[in-house]
Amino acid sequence: MTGLLHIEGMSKHFGGVYAVRDVDLTVEERELRGVIGPNGAGKSTLFNLIAGHLTPDQGTIAFRGRPLGRLAAHRRAALGIAIVFQAARVFRGMSVRENVMVGAHAGTRAGFLTAALRLPAHAREERLIRTKADAALARVGLAGWADRPAEALPLGQQRSLQLARALCADPELLLLDEPASGLRAAERTALADLIGELRATGLTIMLVEHDVAMVTRLADRITVLDLGRVIADGTPDEVRSDPRVIAAYLGEEVRS
Repeated sequence: MTGLLHIEGMSKHFGGVYAVRDVDLTVEERELRGVIGPNGAGKSTLFNLIAGHLTPDQGTIAFRGRPLGRLAAHRRAALGIAIVFQAARVFRGMSVRENVMVGAHAGTRAGFLTAALRLPAHAREERLIRTKADAALARVGLAGWADRPAEALPLGQQRSLQLARALCADPELLLLDEPASGLRAAERTALADLIGELRATGLTIMLVEHDVAMVTRLADRITVLDLGRVIADGTPDEVRSDPRVIAAYLGEEVRS
């Protein structure tokens, strides 16, 4: 069993339809792995299985050599697996900073009683979390928005907020599920630059995205799914030249 993340024989079906079927996948530490495929290929289901929001019907997932089994999503987050969903998710009525601080609480040590009684240990952790949240906001270019209502952010900046919230948890593996969906061209470029910067820091990233040009530009390796199965896996150049991928899924776009 090798790699930061190792998946073997994983399947998930809903009724009689397989969303993911017999998937084998290994992601190395510090790698940026792109995951592409047509709508309904199983990309988001794969991410939800890794993050623990779904349980596989068969197969195994291991993180740093540790089998995850039926470990709950919040326990996986504490191990270092963070996910940023396609739909912008903000906590209304909270500031941008407070939204980001939520991301760090999975790893806190002070318990409920400590927090309820406002003991010194809780105060120290809250100060640390605030500092981490501000650092994450600066990292994604939202430092100037920290005290504003989160719901007031435009869509592109709400995506950045979600990313900052994930980074606040100090993840070892970051799952990005179509982060560029609905963004304008300039916002896509800024997002791609930010993902590239995160990769350069050594963070391991898995990226699901319909923007094939973005994926091929950023990824070390690309996994292509169709009807839940892996049909190709390799470097961007290898995927570009794979006849099955060209003919069935990427067409002229991959040739450009």
